Amino acid sequence: MTMRKPLVAANWKMNGNAALAQDMLQTLAGHALPELDVLICPPATLLQPLAHSAHCLLGAQNLSQFSDGAYTGELSAALLSEAGVRYVLVGHSERRTLFGESDAVVLAKMEQAIAHGLIPVFCLGENLQQRQQEKTSEVLAKQLAAVYASHPEFIGKSVVAYEPVWAIGTGEAASPEQAQQAHAFIRQQLANYDAEAADSVRILYGGSVKAANAEELFRQADIDGGLVGGASLNADEFLKICQSAKG
Repeated sequence: MTMRKPLVAANWKMNGNAALAQDMLQTLAGHALPELDVLICPPATLLQPLAHSAHCLLGAQNLSQFSDGAYTGELSAALLSEAGVRYVLVGHSERRTLFGESDAVVLAKMEQAIAHGLIPVFCLGENLQQRQQEKTSEVLAKQLAAVYASHPEFIGKSVVAYEPVWAIGTGEAASPEQAQQAHAFIRQQLANYDAEAADSVRILYGGSVKAANAEELFRQADIDGGLVGGASLNADEFLKICQSAKG
């Protein structure tokens, strides 16, 4: 089995400010974390203060499915790359549910990201109703197929983030066993497209990760780190989560 370097990503969503950016950089600077990659995805207005830091990688929360043109308010992959961004979230559940992003739009964004040298963090997951109806596997397989069936070469160029929608912002988290089961299924599905790439791709857990549950989650065989929401808005808490991924 390939040894996968852990990745812990902070998704600040529409939160944070310059003071948080500074606090996060200072906190991370005081603790060497060479065993893992630390990624911060702030609002677009805070990309510049975090750019070119030696202590974290920089990610955007979204990108346009178009390369350029008359799309007021949108940011293209090329613009993000020029701003120092290396990673970008694609298909986050909030983009899918609140802004109506379809599988086709998500695929177009994946194509834009990879064409411009960005590493997409492809997000997928089921909602509460789908889980209660025991459709988790069906939903995950469909979301994966929408991107990787036509572009198996994208597996080795992306990160995958499993986010059970029912556990985001609710304080509920999937049990480590539930999370591992979903991650193993995702890796299995990806192996149908490219077994070697599926073994090395990093799959993050993104459902109410906190310092209190991070260590147990990260101990699971197919969980390679976390996509952290609310807990990433506190630099000390986020650092503890990162330290939980070291082992």
